Amino acid sequence: MELTRETATERIALLEKEYQQYLEKPMNLTITRGVPSKEQLALSESMLGLLNQPEDFISNGTIDIRNYGELTGIYEAKKLFSELLGAEIEETLIGGNSSLSLMYLVLATKFFMGEHPWKAEKKVKFLCPSPGYDRHFSMTEHLGIEMIPIEMDENGPDMDEVERLSANDSAVKGIWCVPTYSNPTGITYSDEVVDRLAKMTTKAPDFAILWDNAYLVHHLTDVHKTAKNILTVCKRAGNANRVWMFCSTSKITFPGAGVSALAASKENIALIANELSYQTIGYDKLNQMRHVKFLQDPDQVAVHMAKHAAILKPKFDLIKEKLHERFDGKALVEWTEPAGGYFVHLTTLEGCATKIVEALDKIGVKVTTAGATYPYGKNPKDNSIRLAPTSVALPDLSQAMDAIGLCIELISLKKNIYKLN
Repeated sequence: MELTRETATERIALLEKEYQQYLEKPMNLTITRGVPSKEQLALSESMLGLLNQPEDFISNGTIDIRNYGELTGIYEAKKLFSELLGAEIEETLIGGNSSLSLMYLVLATKFFMGEHPWKAEKKVKFLCPSPGYDRHFSMTEHLGIEMIPIEMDENGPDMDEVERLSANDSAVKGIWCVPTYSNPTGITYSDEVVDRLAKMTTKAPDFAILWDNAYLVHHLTDVHKTAKNILTVCKRAGNANRVWMFCSTSKITFPGAGVSALAASKENIALIANELSYQTIGYDKLNQMRHVKFLQDPDQVAVHMAKHAAILKPKFDLIKEKLHERFDGKALVEWTEPAGGYFVHLTTLEGCATKIVEALDKIGVKVTTAGATYPYGKNPKDNSIRLAPTSVALPDLSQAMDAIGLCIELISLKKNIYKLN
């Protein structure tokens, strides 16, 4: 911004007056997490009544899904999710409503079980592309694994750094990845990044790529971006056991009653199935069948997700319009304009994100805690804010964006006024 100290001071005074009005009449809006709206949830309500005939309770011609059994999931569900993830049916395992629980199961199995459990190591480290998914990081921290932040760009994680650390330190046991419409930046990994992850030399022979494909089918436009199939590339590179791919229907049907899936090598699936056998005789097969009958196949999934996009795209368009309207020509903030996923990421001036979030909280607009998308909640530049607009109505989102724009401008000018002439 081409401002003098005097004009900036005048602008700050106007902004503080506007902010005071918000303090006197605070809002009550929350855009902290990627939660489907009620309109999105209504899209799947018909699924609940799909099991009403005797044949609806039979899987693969003979299996009564009302009874015990089918530890790795019913055949029909494994077929559907294997097609979505690009794996073989035998390489697919169906879980409960949370893919996070499958991720935790994989990490816990690697950490505590097997011939060479990670807990026997003096130290275990994980690479964490940042900004990234806070629940990945909290899970890793909970298990006592040291997290190493890796910078992200428009192609994915900084692969020079990933390759350097992985090749030289046997304690580096894995990496978190959200490859398609990454949380929170919305980028999709390039083919080169996928190839390098699959083929790179690692000092740890049991290096693991946890490939959370949470937004695999969550497109907002007619241009559908999808990361290259890393399991296929890993097989060709002789590293079939390196990757673990996850997805769920949490943002497709019901977050509270969905189905999750894990795809990996047959050897890895056998390892996890064995560990799972001590915990359950099988997940909810009735729910698996409901989902299969409702979602049917990848083509029908695409039709269903287009309905989600019709609800979500106006919200993302509104954010884009509001940010352009307020900040075009002003070097105060950068933002993403994702083609899919659930988030918009703001990059503020350094040292401003925490104060912006605090200012918003005081006027009743709750956004994700600044730094939450970094390991240990620590962003050295303090310049990252995640917006999760999906659950709020357009009028409320419009009000929230006005407040967000105000706080970004006010805090940024106040912090940097000393730099002006």
